[in-house]
Amino acid sequence: MYTRDITKAVQVGNICIGGSSNVIIQSMTNTKTRDIEATVNQIHKLENAGCQIVRVAVLTFADAEAIREIKKHINIPIVADIHFDYKLALKSIASGADKIRINPGNIGSDENVKAVVDACKEKKIPIRIGINSGSIEKHILEHYKKPTPEAMVASAKYHVELLEKYNFYDIIISLKASNVLTTIEANRLAAQTFPYPLHLGITEAGTDFSGTISSSIGLGILLSQGIGSTIRVSLTAEPEKEIHVAKEILANLNLYKKPKLVSCPTCGRIQYNMIPIVQEIELFLQTIQKDITVAIMGCVVNGPGEAKEANIAVAGGKDEALLFIDGVKQKKIKQENLVQVLKQVILDY
Repeated sequence: MYTRDITKAVQVGNICIGGSSNVIIQSMTNTKTRDIEATVNQIHKLENAGCQIVRVAVLTFADAEAIREIKKHINIPIVADIHFDYKLALKSIASGADKIRINPGNIGSDENVKAVVDACKEKKIPIRIGINSGSIEKHILEHYKKPTPEAMVASAKYHVELLEKYNFYDIIISLKASNVLTTIEANRLAAQTFPYPLHLGITEAGTDFSGTISSSIGLGILLSQGIGSTIRVSLTAEPEKEIHVAKEILANLNLYKKPKLVSCPTCGRIQYNMIPIVQEIELFLQTIQKDITVAIMGCVVNGPGEAKEANIAVAGGKDEALLFIDGVKQKKIKQENLVQVLKQVILDY
């Protein structure tokens, strides 16, 4: 099996996907790409959240041309997402796209495929083949009867071979379905088949609630088995929310360093208003670039034990909490001062 550490390394701008590289976090804008100001503003939000590669939809030549100006104002590689029209791919490449997402079997003749391959070779940019269970080629569905994991891998082979025919090997592959188990099995089969890095995602995963759960299960299982070099958490939500979920998934698998928040589920023993405090500190930690653990506990039953494992911790009392730093008791803090004190302690740590 081609686990992520032994897949081919593929360069996307200044980011390497595959090989010994870290798992890369991606997202996609939902603006009209030709609206340069709106697209740049959204990419800046994604950058600030921790996005490492961004994809934009290219539906028109105006979208493709806009990539040239967008690149002047952003700091991460940009991927042009194209369907069916090879001329849009050529225009996007000329405009400076760092990667093309296109399926070569969907753009017409061999001459069209070769034109895109030659342009990518000249600019040294890769191609991502994106297999979606809802759009598998008719001739493959006729054989497999329905979009099974095997059918998805067969579809990927069809497109990969079209690129390899022209000696093009800077390839990244994604196999996505809205069904979590189908996605898992398709990517397991792909990891046994292709030496190329895999881009993981659950397509049409859902809202920031249901989509987070689906993506955490599907991506978490695959990543824990060494499969997947880059991920996109697809949510029906603001794109930056995808980044927060992706970072949390990776952090729980020790594949990303970020602040960790530990908090109890609360029970009848609690004697201070803990939940709003936890919510505010969670948002605050998203702005912090430190590898620390913060524990917010409701009472003295489990609080001191968690405090010993955390860099910063509080254990609740009646309308107050006891502060610990590196497991050592510091002082009692009144509930109304707790958020402010915790934020300052986190900044100073």
